[in-house]
Amino acid sequence: MALSTWDDHPEPLAVGSAPVPEYGSGSLADLLPTLAAGMGVPGRTPVITELAAADRTCVFLVDGLGWEQLREHPDEAPFLTSLLASSRGGTGRPITAGYPATTATSLASVGTGLPPGAHGLPGYTVRDPGTGALMNQLRWQPWTDPHLWQPYPTVFQLADAAGVHTAQVSSPAFETTPLTRIALSGGTFHGRLTGEERMDLAAEQLAAGDRSLVYTYYAELDGAGHRFGVDSDAWRGRLMYVDRLVQRLAEQLPARSALYVTADHGMIDVPFDEQHRIDFDEDWELRAGVALLGGEGRARHVYAVPGAEDDVLTCWREVLGEQFWVASRDEAIEAGWFGPRVDDRVYRRLGDVLAAARDRVLIIASEREPKESAMVGNHGSMTAAEQLVPLLEVRT
Repeated sequence: MALSTWDDHPEPLAVGSAPVPEYGSGSLADLLPTLAAGMGVPGRTPVITELAAADRTCVFLVDGLGWEQLREHPDEAPFLTSLLASSRGGTGRPITAGYPATTATSLASVGTGLPPGAHGLPGYTVRDPGTGALMNQLRWQPWTDPHLWQPYPTVFQLADAAGVHTAQVSSPAFETTPLTRIALSGGTFHGRLTGEERMDLAAEQLAAGDRSLVYTYYAELDGAGHRFGVDSDAWRGRLMYVDRLVQRLAEQLPARSALYVTADHGMIDVPFDEQHRIDFDEDWELRAGVALLGGEGRARHVYAVPGAEDDVLTCWREVLGEQFWVASRDEAIEAGWFGPRVDDRVYRRLGDVLAAARDRVLIIASEREPKESAMVGNHGSMTAAEQLVPLLEVRT
């Protein structure tokens, strides 16, 4: 990966200047298909070619652990930092999350091995073409049939059907959620409350089969970043805890195992002033012709009143063009923001206009989204701080 492409800010901000995620070569959607291929799961092909096959594989996904944030905090994460330098027989590199860089989208990409345009969870909130209402894909509100929304099998289901011992180890609260059902199910789910319990059980599950695929997850680093920022004492404390969890799991790996530590997105802190937080609810220009505002502050889906699509696109470009990549739906699809293809059922879920932040700026909605508008740390767009996530390896 040429990291410089994630830091350049070409002018003007043409749609094609956005640093599109590396679908098909080095994105989150490519990880599990590569690992499953190494265990002989039919129909899967290795995409991240430097990852050697292992009989037992564990993916530990840390919500909100961006590559750049990890590199900036070596003192809080000595074990993870040691993996960056490949000093433990593994490899440390960044991969891209996918667009938008947000939890529901990324977890679906991980579990299905598909980019957002195919799995169909292309944002925090998107319009349901069947009802016309905004659908929150993290909380699954309002309800819609999960398997109609995302019909593809997960990689875990394919591995389980191929005789691989397959398990997910996470918080008990996630066992029956729609997002788990359509993105992370297959084999058995094991709910454990504490991080230490999850690490110990993940190691046990790895050892339970001659071929094993295990997934485990930690959410609280992301929560600390949203509430306090990614350089706060609270965030640093959570990172220290994550570092101990990874080391605990690494030291228990059975023979012929590989542990991969990754994340769903990075994060960026945004100051609380009008220059950095543009309030849609108070900006008549941005509101003109808009029926629904979806997505999140740094990755907006904008749904226009029928017939106003071109006017909304022109206005958003004029108002935000120096701070955001602003594209029509078809321009974003052609540029590959959501992957090499967008399924027909997904097409109308995407905004008529897409706005992806380049600078340290948000489009908040203080009345419609009071909680989200008050967050310190944010994510979603295609900057390096949000897109690049670690892929760290420990092997036995």
